[in-house]
Amino acid sequence: MTVLTRRQLLAGGASLLVLASLPGFAFAQEKKETVKAAFVYVGPVGDFGYSFAHDQGRKFLEEKLGDKVETSFVENVAEGPDAERVIRQLAQDGNDIIFTTSFGFMQPTAKVAKQFPNVKFEHATGFTTGPNMGIYNSRFHEGRAVLGTIAAMMSKTGKGGYVASFPIPEVVMGINAFTLAARKINPKFETQVVWVNSWYDPAKEADAAKALMDQGADVITQHTDSPGPLQAAEQRGAIAFGQAWDMQSFAPNAHMTAIVDHWGPHYVTSVQAVLDGTWKPGDVWGGMKEDFVEMSPFNPKMPEDVKAAAQKMVDETKAGTFQIFTGPINDQSGAEKIPAGTVIPDADLLKMDWYVEGVKS
Repeated sequence: MTVLTRRQLLAGGASLLVLASLPGFAFAQEKKETVKAAFVYVGPVGDFGYSFAHDQGRKFLEEKLGDKVETSFVENVAEGPDAERVIRQLAQDGNDIIFTTSFGFMQPTAKVAKQFPNVKFEHATGFTTGPNMGIYNSRFHEGRAVLGTIAAMMSKTGKGGYVASFPIPEVVMGINAFTLAARKINPKFETQVVWVNSWYDPAKEADAAKALMDQGADVITQHTDSPGPLQAAEQRGAIAFGQAWDMQSFAPNAHMTAIVDHWGPHYVTSVQAVLDGTWKPGDVWGGMKEDFVEMSPFNPKMPEDVKAAAQKMVDETKAGTFQIFTGPINDQSGAEKIPAGTVIPDADLLKMDWYVEGVKS
């Protein structure tokens, strides 16, 4: 495994870029003895959240495929022009497949993929595909619903605080799933959202959690990647949930459970397909049933009836008998948005830009 700095990545020449742009430089498939796979992370691998989970997936890939795969990663890549430069350099450096793991990497990945038709690209959490660009995602909202159930059963104030990154569909979906599940337990439950406009900013995230608790929230959840909100909850005696990985070590009393992202099996499947010469630009969206999402161990401090209710939701989600986005669902104004018995289609979930009743944003 090689760790590359952005300075090293941006220092390369442009000869491969010119070659990749020539007419007739077509996407080809052939079996390979070894594969070079690169990963682009929006945060540090030490965030113990989203980027950390992807890097655990990379390590899982190395463990399973051994000397058949050589991996590298670039961390702390800003979404936008910097991402495009990094992705292009990784393509120039001879990587066979490049995984770009943040929503804001979508357009840069699509642009570079067109310039390097012989390189395979996979983008996480987006929707743009191409002849050599696939997408993969996790049904995070299934886990958010479990968190909402726990929150409503354990909250004394009926108010949850949600530290959110950016108002993209993935995040909106999670806020809505959390709130819908909570209101099935307590119809008056409210979710107050604070946007920090960052995926990883420990101080800003902690300040947001403190502000939410000052407003009466006694449950803190997050769609940001540092343990900051958890640590703030621990200090205040609130309960909280980790993001993307088990964060209990940072808040042993506050941390009730966390959504754990399992990316490793997908990475193994994709790289094995490159080795076999059978890779195709897929559209993968896995959840609990596919082992893309699981809940970390419940805190022993959690009451038994809460554990049972949370586990029941996990079991029914895996079995396919429960889907949180099933009507009737009212929007933020209280008007019916989804009729009774109707399940919101995946295509609509992936462009969700509205909030359910009970969300205060």
